[in-house]
Amino acid sequence: MAFFRRADVLGLIAAVVTAASPVFASDPCADFVPQPKPQNASRDIIGQDIDQIMDRGFMTFAVYEDYPPYSWEEKGKPTGIDVEIAKIIAEYVGVDARFNFVAAGENLDADLRNNVWKGPLIGGAVSNVMMRVPYDSAYSCRVEQVVFTGQYMSESIAIAYSTDDYPDGGPVPAYFRVDTVAVENDSIADFYLTRFAGGQTAAGVRRYPTMEDAMQALADGEVMAAMGPLAQLEHGVVDGIAVHQPPLPGFAKSKWTLGTGSHFAYRGLSYTVDDAIFSALSDGRITAIFESYGLTHQAPER
Repeated sequence: MAFFRRADVLGLIAAVVTAASPVFASDPCADFVPQPKPQNASRDIIGQDIDQIMDRGFMTFAVYEDYPPYSWEEKGKPTGIDVEIAKIIAEYVGVDARFNFVAAGENLDADLRNNVWKGPLIGGAVSNVMMRVPYDSAYSCRVEQVVFTGQYMSESIAIAYSTDDYPDGGPVPAYFRVDTVAVENDSIADFYLTRFAGGQTAAGVRRYPTMEDAMQALADGEVMAAMGPLAQLEHGVVDGIAVHQPPLPGFAKSKWTLGTGSHFAYRGLSYTVDDAIFSALSDGRITAIFESYGLTHQAPER
């Protein structure tokens, strides 16, 4: 279900938390037992070698559908931050960018399986590169079929609020024992506020199908605040709304790094993607993309 989770965080957290044994800080792969090699998993991967991509003149990118400000279609035209960054990658390779808009699967493993290394069970095909893939060193050890490179941003949880309701500054989570706050249904902000302080803040939570709807509810005065990823909050800001990032007690992972994923058999492609991202980070092109959407670019950990 698309709105149950976005691959940038929930699937990653679940995967790391449910690992069979502890991860060692000095070597995140120290406890990893290699997986059985996948069988009969080679369909739909023709043309992913970088030389073949250059010969055919285009490369394909998997981006999430209906997911502003990151990726969506506007009058049939691919739009969003991830789309613009993908175009930078394609330009660096010297080919055109083509986009496969995909729905989020039930977890990150499923997204990578369907869009990077195996393909969906019915219809569709893998893409050369998947955008908005969260990077975690421990998780990358567990998924051998994918190479994780091209980290281009960090995302973090923030709170948007009505300046009329909070003239002296933004709220902190404890306020939502009484005050109302909009969240995307079944999002990480929803889970956090439902459980914070023994569930005391659950009373203030108002759930909406998407973060866009949550921000619209804030703009319409239905709620006093909204909580979710910083970029999505900033994308929905209108007059009378401000955004801040207060401390979030008990939040295990309130900030995460996002990059790209590509098929493990084509490491040359993944390294080229990383070179393209590094170049665009270094000369400010990625920061400029965020600014063009009115957003803050948080530099990734690379």
